[in-house]
Amino acid sequence: MAPVAMRLAAQSLSDAQPVPFWLEDPGKPGALPALTGTETCDLLVVGGGYSGLWTALLAKERDPARDVVLIEGREVGWAASGRNGGFCAASLTHGFGNGLARWPGELPKLEELGERNLDGIEEAVARYGLDCDFERTGEIDVATEPYQVDELHEVYEEIERLGLADGIELLDRDAVRAEVDSPTFLGGLWDRRGVAMLNPAKLAWGLKRACLDLGVRVFENTPGLELVQAGAGMGVRTPYGKVLARRVALGTNVFPSLVKRVRAYTVPVYDYALMTEPLSAEQLASVGWRNRQGLGDSANQFHYFRITADHRILWGGYDAIYPFGGKVSAEMDHRPETYLKLAEHFFRCFPQLEGLRFSHAWGGAIDTCSRFSAFFGTAYQGRVAYAAGFTGLGVGATRFGGDVMLDLLAGERTERTELEMVRRKPLPFPPEPIAWAGIGITKWALAKADENGGRRNLWLKAMDRVGLGFDS
Repeated sequence: MAPVAMRLAAQSLSDAQPVPFWLEDPGKPGALPALTGTETCDLLVVGGGYSGLWTALLAKERDPARDVVLIEGREVGWAASGRNGGFCAASLTHGFGNGLARWPGELPKLEELGERNLDGIEEAVARYGLDCDFERTGEIDVATEPYQVDELHEVYEEIERLGLADGIELLDRDAVRAEVDSPTFLGGLWDRRGVAMLNPAKLAWGLKRACLDLGVRVFENTPGLELVQAGAGMGVRTPYGKVLARRVALGTNVFPSLVKRVRAYTVPVYDYALMTEPLSAEQLASVGWRNRQGLGDSANQFHYFRITADHRILWGGYDAIYPFGGKVSAEMDHRPETYLKLAEHFFRCFPQLEGLRFSHAWGGAIDTCSRFSAFFGTAYQGRVAYAAGFTGLGVGATRFGGDVMLDLLAGERTERTELEMVRRKPLPFPPEPIAWAGIGITKWALAKADENGGRRNLWLKAMDRVGLGFDS
């Protein structure tokens, strides 16, 4: 980083508050009391992020008489669900390219199910009055290097070949800059309907209220400590009591699963984001962005960025930090060296916004798995179901995961449970220190590929062949 660029980036961060912008909302609801004593229910949901909230809500929609309890270790939405960029994607496969590489025969069905899932989220927003700034404006994948332009053309050709190009538009340099103006943009691929933008914390809080209105009993500051068989059902011990349930759905994602054999399938990746102060009318006019899409660049080390309801810009991504041993720790929630790097990248993308300042800077852990998209399963003779590994695209896909868990707990064969994606698991990560070394080599190789026209070296090609990957 040049000294002048570094100085400007540092100055832009001088007032940034080290807290997630979304969670610092005066409308944040108060925490509900912790569970004490013994509770019994038909279905216990462990986890108060999107995964657990959607599962509880869908369970009551399927059977309003079902007695549902949800426990959350801290407060609803405090972790990844309240810290993400607010990109709610239809994709269940972490993007078209990953889906094509892993499930080419199922991809049209997966795309259809993803579209229906996003439609279901939009319908729920309307039905329950979820005040979360939901805007189905789509997303543009932008090319910032010539080889990425070629790659976007290749992706579009594959989308057309499969008959999935409705609502997808290929943009040349002038067209993409007419949407959002950056001198770094060389082209783009706009998915007009497949992504909605929203306020992630407000979505979580709205889902909490909707669950309560349907009769779900929610207990906050109640971590699940141990999962054991209890007669014909299951028991989960908590700090001040326990829950006895016929069935259990685990939506703990990045946190260690109560089914210990599942833990090897995910590792935590720390992702970081900045939020600017609101743009003035002149600043907003200088970038355009009238259609308010989400954007992401096409590099392996990518940035994602979007504009908020009050005309701020969220700018995140690039660094994906894996802590040795896979420990989830609050100490990792902030990384000033990454904030400085992100700020410098921001002004390289939008030089016309020089002088704009950042109001917030924060990070958080994402659960990633080796295939970059969710996996599913059951334990204890089908009494427990789990979904994990959403790898940064859980805002939308967790609702689909909730449906899958409920299907599995019911023992039903559905179009969801018949999917190869649902029936098969990714490769687990190796133990330490092999995981640390392998992830470090992979990150280095991905950075080199970005520098070398996207060309993947022998290490990445070998990882591709065995189906192992690392992403955020």
